[in-house]
Amino acid sequence: METSSFWTTPLGWTLATTGAVALVTVGVLIAVAFLLLADRKIWAGVQMRKGPNVVGPFGLLQSFADMIKFVLKEIVVPAGADKMVFLIAPVITVITAFIVWAVIPFAPGWVISDLNVGILYVFAISSLGVYGIIMGGWASNSKYPFLGSLRSAAQMVSYEVSIGLIIINVILLAGTMNLSSIVVAQEGWFWNWYGFGGGADTWPLIVVLFPMSIMFFISALAETNRPPFDLPEAESELVAGYQVEYSSTPYLLFMMGEYVNIIFMCAMMSILFFGGWNPGFPIDFAADWPPFLVNLLLFLVFFAKIVFWFFMISLVKAFVPRYRYDQLMRLGWKIFLPTSLVAVVIVSAWRVFAVGA
Repeated sequence: METSSFWTTPLGWTLATTGAVALVTVGVLIAVAFLLLADRKIWAGVQMRKGPNVVGPFGLLQSFADMIKFVLKEIVVPAGADKMVFLIAPVITVITAFIVWAVIPFAPGWVISDLNVGILYVFAISSLGVYGIIMGGWASNSKYPFLGSLRSAAQMVSYEVSIGLIIINVILLAGTMNLSSIVVAQEGWFWNWYGFGGGADTWPLIVVLFPMSIMFFISALAETNRPPFDLPEAESELVAGYQVEYSSTPYLLFMMGEYVNIIFMCAMMSILFFGGWNPGFPIDFAADWPPFLVNLLLFLVFFAKIVFWFFMISLVKAFVPRYRYDQLMRLGWKIFLPTSLVAVVIVSAWRVFAVGA
């Protein structure tokens, strides 16, 4: 059997898909380890501290030391907790955080599953993540984590609405829900990125789309419980929120799921509004390169954008004071929701009247 035909067989497809899943999973885990270290170093730098700098060269192995510490600690389950639900909750959180990466295009053709309804898949899977938090808070059999899980669920549901409406603007312009196609539609110079209007035909929409990209960034902070919207985990108000009864590996899974979601939101920010793997200028100099090297270059561009948005999220954590819960809800329902609805109307009208004409 020829090698090319082997990969089209059920066995070949299964092996290729399994390898791709393993590669993405390991890559995301390594990215989480070093971006978590970067998060701590950035926060330390803002506060004029050194941050982690002992474990490994320049502290590079600190995240791995923390992981070993969590894994080796004893798993403590409260006496009155529902043990099965208590232990399943963090597993659900981390699994939903990872499987949503299946539709993320890292470079042309570098995607596990290039779904035509990729954005719907993202919405479906990310909406399931809240169940892990609710289950963890309820199964702890304690008022503090239960209240924390309810507040977290309300916060995540509230900002998912805004995120959905913001993404509709991109879908209207791209005419597709396939994430790879959305990136391809932003090829060329950086002004073709949807965050800057989307090109010559739609450049006046920058007055709508650029604010939408900023709103998406802020909504992503609330969706992932990051400061200044980290009320579900705020020690002063809720004694660390829904995961207060967790320790050892289950706690590690909750935190891992949170950071994987943060990096995922950085990837979505780059794909939807800032060109994905496109560097913002034509890469004619790579015309004679092998396809693998071209894709590797584009992957590095995409990863650099993810790192940039993670850096911005870290700076927000260091600079911006925490919101009160009523301020958080008012921002989501009274400001972001009406504004994103108006944006959808404007972009829809542009597509019908300006482009149609």
